[in-house]
Amino acid sequence: MPVTKVLIANRGEIACRVIRTCREMGIPTVAVYSDVDRGALHVRMADEAYCIGPAPARESYLVVEKILNVAKQSGADAIHPGYGFLSENAEAAKLFEANGITFIGPRPESIVQMGSKTAARVVAIEAGCPVVPGIQETMSDEDLLLEAEKMGFPIMVKAAMGGGGKGMRLVKNAEELKTGLPRARGEALSSFGDDSVYIEKAIIQPRHIEIQIFGDQHGNYVYLWERECSVQRRHQKVIEEAPSPHVTPEMRAAMGEAALKVARAVNYVGAGTVEFLADADRNFYFLEMNTRLQVEHCVTEWITGLDLVKWQILVARGEKLPLTQSEIKLNGWAMECRIYAEDPDKNFMPSPGKISFLRTPSGPNVRDDSGVYEGSEVSMFYDPMISKLSTWGPTRLEAIDKMRTALGEYRIGGIRSNVAFHEVLMQHEPFRSGSLHTGMLDKPFWKKKEVGPNLKFAVAAAMVAELDDEERRASQPVGSGDGKPDAWKHWGKFNRL
Repeated sequence: MPVTKVLIANRGEIACRVIRTCREMGIPTVAVYSDVDRGALHVRMADEAYCIGPAPARESYLVVEKILNVAKQSGADAIHPGYGFLSENAEAAKLFEANGITFIGPRPESIVQMGSKTAARVVAIEAGCPVVPGIQETMSDEDLLLEAEKMGFPIMVKAAMGGGGKGMRLVKNAEELKTGLPRARGEALSSFGDDSVYIEKAIIQPRHIEIQIFGDQHGNYVYLWERECSVQRRHQKVIEEAPSPHVTPEMRAAMGEAALKVARAVNYVGAGTVEFLADADRNFYFLEMNTRLQVEHCVTEWITGLDLVKWQILVARGEKLPLTQSEIKLNGWAMECRIYAEDPDKNFMPSPGKISFLRTPSGPNVRDDSGVYEGSEVSMFYDPMISKLSTWGPTRLEAIDKMRTALGEYRIGGIRSNVAFHEVLMQHEPFRSGSLHTGMLDKPFWKKKEVGPNLKFAVAAAMVAELDDEERRASQPVGSGDGKPDAWKHWGKFNRL
């Protein structure tokens, strides 16, 4: 299928990421943008750009007909959805294909099969992939309560459609289930337009480990090792790394083969991720499949030396996978921190606004995937991600220390960010030792006086350094509200929280 001009139906850092690979491949690109994104970085980078409406995504980036009209107007013969927005919209994929436009993603029927978590559980079970004990059916609240009592608490209540932690509840007893079910249904309905929920047996302090898979149109499949995504806040990933410190070579092979069973079962084509929960004894269970490129694909690219967006385009063209399983190497360790415009001192509330000053890290084995620049706006209408900062090292601790150094170089003015929060995490002993689980951020340890010698030195240096006028304005301290000094907050004053 032709891929000679690509429209990127997305914005921000992922749109910039796709544009870069297309440029390397000699493929012209088309950007779309809403009114507030007129000056966005992805608009400046693309060969062509078209406005598709007002700021709210439902009036611009989510309107399939507008995207299709721009593709026809610009002569784009392929559409890359990035992640989010239309990336897992089967109807959009069908419409694009019906109009002779290649959808750089899986087949629509694969999206449908894996779009419902309950349906995906059935596919996994039939494929012979281990799943968390639970029910595959959606039921009334009364029936769910009866099933939960049979299963035994604690359990997880989950939305049948969608993900990202929406509609998810850990329930410890019957009373919590009675009060939690209506809330979970309401959250699922508002997020996904469907209030269906189901229940699974809760795994205590689980690890979230995922396998990157690829399939082509010729029936070839490979897995590109695993990523550990256990450091989460409110079921949202905060830090990702590859490989996982919990996974042995034997477990890696078993998880990879299990993931490919699921991919083969739905005749999968393109990039996908099969997500698992793992317990302390290295038992693993199917969680869900994301039928798109993941935010955290960067760490997989670091340890494999491959360009996953390029692979997506090659597969969409009908070419075979560039490598077989035995040819894919695992080299070193990679770490990724999601840098957000948010205020950790105010329960991580978004901090939209104009970026008045920006200096990003650089150096060997440092990568910053960003969709902003100095002077650009972080809009209140979209996800407040500033960038994905990733590092590579021969070992896990070297990758962590490289990240800590890179975070120390990051300067953002005009808005608050979570840079200093990440730096504290890089020095948190349980994290450094690899003792990870999805609830490790439930207790706000980062607000304690947990500042290592390097941070102390940096704080002292920052206090006596001669900052230029622009940096001084960007680093004006923000009061904590309680009038008391705090090592974490004090450090943040000099690192643009």
